[in-house]
Amino acid sequence: MKEIKRYSPVAFKATPLKSEQRDNWNVVLKYQDEGEGPFLVDLSHRTRLDLQSSDLISKKPFGITIPDVFCQSVFEKGILVSRMNRTQTSLYHLDGDAPDMPSEPEYTDVTENTVFVALIGEAVFSICEKLTALDFMAPEKEVPFLYQGPFSHVPCQIVTLNRDAEKSGMVLTCSRGYGKDMIHTILDAGDEFGLRLAGESRFTQWITSF
Repeated sequence: MKEIKRYSPVAFKATPLKSEQRDNWNVVLKYQDEGEGPFLVDLSHRTRLDLQSSDLISKKPFGITIPDVFCQSVFEKGILVSRMNRTQTSLYHLDGDAPDMPSEPEYTDVTENTVFVALIGEAVFSICEKLTALDFMAPEKEVPFLYQGPFSHVPCQIVTLNRDAEKSGMVLTCSRGYGKDMIHTILDAGDEFGLRLAGESRFTQWITSF
């Protein structure tokens, strides 16, 4: 039986230097001329799950305790867990081997339905200021934390992972149909800050540095 070929909803206009096939995805590990950053990285191949339950307090996805506070996140075992509301939690695979799909019916795999990108580097939040009114530097918010709101007028989930100078970074997901326009908008906003396209290896190096 022929395997299903999976495609990212975004296409970077850059020349891959190193790539690999993984779970029927073509994953670019490095592009030519990535430069010094900041960077935009396509992570759409990484597993994303939605967990919905009227009894979230009893759930421990991948052995991780779900935050009690709405829009608070926790990053453990390579998985980013974000409490969205009373009954819903998002799970993003960011590091290490891809997790197995849980057998419980409360989990939905939304990987192929959404865009998933990372913005990393010192100027990340200056770029974001051009695209949204959300305050990623709000002092009362402890990283990592989730925003559910508009980014370039598109409903998104955005998780701030780090706000420490050159280690600043965030991940963003939205509906797959917005992929092309979202990437164009981010790159246009980031042009004055030297935003560059980068492969997954750049993100892996970043996420394991803090």
